[in-house]
Amino acid sequence: MDKKRWLGLISLSLGVAAIIVDATIVNVAIPTIIRDLKATSTQVQWIQEAYTLVFASTLLVFGRLADRLGRKRIFVIGVFIFVLSSILAAQAPTPEFLIIMRIVQGFGGAMMLPTSVSILNSTFEGKERGIAFAVWGSTIGGAAALGPLIGGWLTTDFSWRWAFGINLPIGLIVLAGCFLYVQESKGAVESGNDYLGAFLSVVTMGTLVFALIEGRNYGWTSPTILACFATFLIFGLVFAQVQIKRNRNNQPVLFDLSLLSISSFRNGNFAAAIVSLGEFGLLFSFPLWIQNVLQRSAFQTGLILLPLALGSFFASGAGVQLVNRFGALRVVQIGLVLEIIGVGLAALLIKPDLSVALICTVLFIYGMGVGLATAQLTSVVLADVPRDRSGQASGITSTMRQLGSALGIALLGTALFSTFSNGLKSINDSQLQDLLVRTAGAPIASLPPQTKAIAEQALSDAAKSSAVVATGFLILGLIATFRMSNSRVK
Repeated sequence: MDKKRWLGLISLSLGVAAIIVDATIVNVAIPTIIRDLKATSTQVQWIQEAYTLVFASTLLVFGRLADRLGRKRIFVIGVFIFVLSSILAAQAPTPEFLIIMRIVQGFGGAMMLPTSVSILNSTFEGKERGIAFAVWGSTIGGAAALGPLIGGWLTTDFSWRWAFGINLPIGLIVLAGCFLYVQESKGAVESGNDYLGAFLSVVTMGTLVFALIEGRNYGWTSPTILACFATFLIFGLVFAQVQIKRNRNNQPVLFDLSLLSISSFRNGNFAAAIVSLGEFGLLFSFPLWIQNVLQRSAFQTGLILLPLALGSFFASGAGVQLVNRFGALRVVQIGLVLEIIGVGLAALLIKPDLSVALICTVLFIYGMGVGLATAQLTSVVLADVPRDRSGQASGITSTMRQLGSALGIALLGTALFSTFSNGLKSINDSQLQDLLVRTAGAPIASLPPQTKAIAEQALSDAAKSSAVVATGFLILGLIATFRMSNSRVK
């Protein structure tokens, strides 16, 4: 039985790795997709963002659904949807078709992520629970770093279509592992459904995530973005009122408000959102800086980012011993300190001629921090949650993380591009300035030497500012963890 549980854990972790990789792998393949499918800039944005938008908007719904219908069942359905849409995406004849498949992929991914967490939470106990979450979390950290490497390799040596096609063999392995080794579990059986809550939550989260992702492109004060924020506020207030009323009347709810009475869950989700906001510091700005200032190819950029994945995987083994000795919360705090050191060093060191060896060292430290903090923070947040509400609680936690990530992209992106724009003002060509900002510095290599030096320094300073902002949020996240108890997570 024990062996089956651990093999099931590997299957779940591999499935989560696939959806995390898919969120980053496409970014590397975008230039080739543009040439092959003749996609416009607007279509390219939707190819990248449709997946994230749907994924973040429906996590809460599928987490609750898993408690009712069966966590393994929802996870398996999610894998099937994710794999089928990936196969179709690999065959996409037009940009529009690819966007539709990315939307379907988002639904599959949203069914898989919170459900994998709730399965782990209901399957493992005590010290084994810490080990399980260490493996799960390190897989996420490693997958995020491996995405650009895998995407660069497949796109360069084969085709961008394999960036989606690779999900077929991975998905088949995951499905086989789930059928053989993962046990079914459910929450408390209730009659009725909260359809209104589900609709309101999707609209609320969808409009907020869209506004955060597209704010810089449309302009933060544009009618479209202001309308999204207004919709978020209105539907969010209605959602809150509906949930309060249904909770008071003991009706089935999408958001069980009694979960907020659990201190570790309430404070942990607040910390998780802040940490997710800061964790995009390096992954957001480093690839742009490496490719456009250091002039490395997409595949070389993936290789440079590889130490992040190695650090995360290394932390998996170290995390088990640390959890046994200090408790999961202390391991989260150790991980956050390492993340702060990694991002902080980046903020100090980034310059146009920074050596690759130093970059790899910083990334390894940062990766160890992500491997320790990401896994055990989830474990801490869910430590006191009753098992019959694991799916709902996991959906809430995953949603908070995604919202934190989306807000991080918005804030760090603003810091990056505003600093970059200011650094280019000494170039006496407004059209060139606009082009460099719009393309995140892509034409730098072809510029005359003096102009090139200005642009390289400007983008380096921009990456520094992004790292400084990320460091600040990680420090806030670390401070927030001290409001949490370490007593129940051993």
